[in-house]
Amino acid sequence: MTAVHPTVDAVWKLESARIIAGLTRLVHDVGLAEEFAQDALVAALEQWPVAGVPDKPGAWLTTIAKRRAIDHIRRSQLLDRKREELARDLDEQPDREPDDVLRLMFISCHPVLPTPARVALTLRLIGGLTAAEIGRAFLTTEARITQRIAAAKQTLAEQRIPFEIPAGPELTARLSAVLEVLYLIFNEGYAASAGADLIRADLCLEALRLGRQLAELAPDEPEVHGLVALMEIQASRSATRTGPDGEPVQLHEQNRARWDQLLIRRGFTAMLRARDLGRPPGPYVLQAAIAVCHAQARTAEDTDWAQIAALYDALVRLLPTPVVKLNQAVAVGMAAGPQAGLDLVDELLSDPALQNYHLLPGVRGDLLARLDRPAEARREFERAAALTANAAERDFLLRRAGRLAGSAPAQPTLGQAAAEFLSRDDLDAQTLRSYAQTLRRLSRTLGESLPLAELTSDRVAQTFALAWDEAAARTWNRHRSAVRSFSAFAGLPDLARTLDRRTETPSPRRALDLAALWARDLPLRERTLWRLLAESAAGPRRVLALNVEDLELDERRAWTGRAWLGWRSQTAALLPDLLAGRERGPVFLADRRRGPGRPPAAADVCPHTGRTRLSYERAEYLFKQATGHTLRDLRDS
Repeated sequence: MTAVHPTVDAVWKLESARIIAGLTRLVHDVGLAEEFAQDALVAALEQWPVAGVPDKPGAWLTTIAKRRAIDHIRRSQLLDRKREELARDLDEQPDREPDDVLRLMFISCHPVLPTPARVALTLRLIGGLTAAEIGRAFLTTEARITQRIAAAKQTLAEQRIPFEIPAGPELTARLSAVLEVLYLIFNEGYAASAGADLIRADLCLEALRLGRQLAELAPDEPEVHGLVALMEIQASRSATRTGPDGEPVQLHEQNRARWDQLLIRRGFTAMLRARDLGRPPGPYVLQAAIAVCHAQARTAEDTDWAQIAALYDALVRLLPTPVVKLNQAVAVGMAAGPQAGLDLVDELLSDPALQNYHLLPGVRGDLLARLDRPAEARREFERAAALTANAAERDFLLRRAGRLAGSAPAQPTLGQAAAEFLSRDDLDAQTLRSYAQTLRRLSRTLGESLPLAELTSDRVAQTFALAWDEAAARTWNRHRSAVRSFSAFAGLPDLARTLDRRTETPSPRRALDLAALWARDLPLRERTLWRLLAESAAGPRRVLALNVEDLELDERRAWTGRAWLGWRSQTAALLPDLLAGRERGPVFLADRRRGPGRPPAAADVCPHTGRTRLSYERAEYLFKQATGHTLRDLRDS
């Protein structure tokens, strides 16, 4: 069955935007359209392993999704005329109108949404990216992206945004967000942030297709043509960016004879169209000009790095983002020497936006290697490898580190000392988790291979400024205490001596509003657990330890080994649905099966589903996310 899953995933990446766009035209609701498309995806996962992949998988998914839409409309009792119209659309109409995806793009980028939500929603709907992939593209968290997408869909539904392409001044005003989205989609395809492959050609092709459409729609906008030129020229190198085994090939090592000359000519043509409009160059036109410099060089040695560095100077003035400054450092390092580039990179080390960006240590490692500082370069490449989620890029970086022969430190490293510190048997589980969070952050930021002798209080302070400067005083002090304990264990001077302890001012506690909590649409597991805690007044760990065989549902009680635990009518009404016929095992189950790394105790595994017992930490996290309170607050309420 799992052999079909890669095919389903590939088809979904290619077709999801078109399917969602076509459904949005029918139901006029982006959220509903995505739900129906997901229903079709689930149907494919269920049916294709048995019946085989259909000849036209995209059409199959479209048909199933449209049927779901018609069923929804019938359930909603819309007018007969509308039902007949949609039925005819299913049976008679071609797959979609050619501009549907473009309409969907402009809805996703509507001014009613804040800019971050526009970009996140369009990447989700048009690019088919996951929230994690979008988060990496924006250097932010998956949870934040998920919140943005959900809020954006709700806003679009409430505002009843029409499914149309804007015209006139509105078109111009909304272009910048659309261009940003297109380039992020292209970049995710050109250098995939996660997965086994470096390139996802489907995303590059989709971004190019939409960019060309957009250029026809807005022929008087130089930035549109600049973006198209940039994508065309970068795409021309796709065949040479990976080796026989999928490993990355750096620009200066690529076989330029294999660059796609048709795409290069198309890029040059788009660049000429942008210049002919006679306006000052914007960010995309400048980036396209940089790409033109690379494309015009017959060999890597012929590259005009001085011109490229000058173009980056102009680009930084227009778009002073950390990533653009990092690219500028690369160009300066080639034009003026590696030390000049390293000086610019080191200015970015304190930028919080780049603290988890693998290209920062990757670029720094390259510059250090060129300066004949192999030990430092090796550490930077290893740190970059630890930060990237792309398997091909990680292997490439580790190979670069490994080629720096003889540069591996013989002395103890930060990673080794941290592992030894955390393997102690005199730490309770909660303290161990807290210490592990601190040391994982230090290792990720400074590199596990950093010699312990080079771990200084200044480096620790820099990590704290990047990671926890805006954290609550209690969190700051907890990590500070962990560093002090690690310093003592490793026999080092106090690494936290430059970190002042912050004053913890307890915030006034809000009362837990139970009426508002029960009025919310909660998942069955959480609703049952929280009701049981409130009605039984029992401790959270005691409730989470309950097994199905301990329950006496008719008596509304359970034996906990030393006493009875009882509940009232609301819990009694929920428990049968939660148990769903299970006769043994934990009452409250985790979301998924535990991985093979840490096998659970037999008593903590459900024999019916294979899922493990819901942990106290996960239950506490879910309740805090939903209410801002602890489970003990719920029990005491």
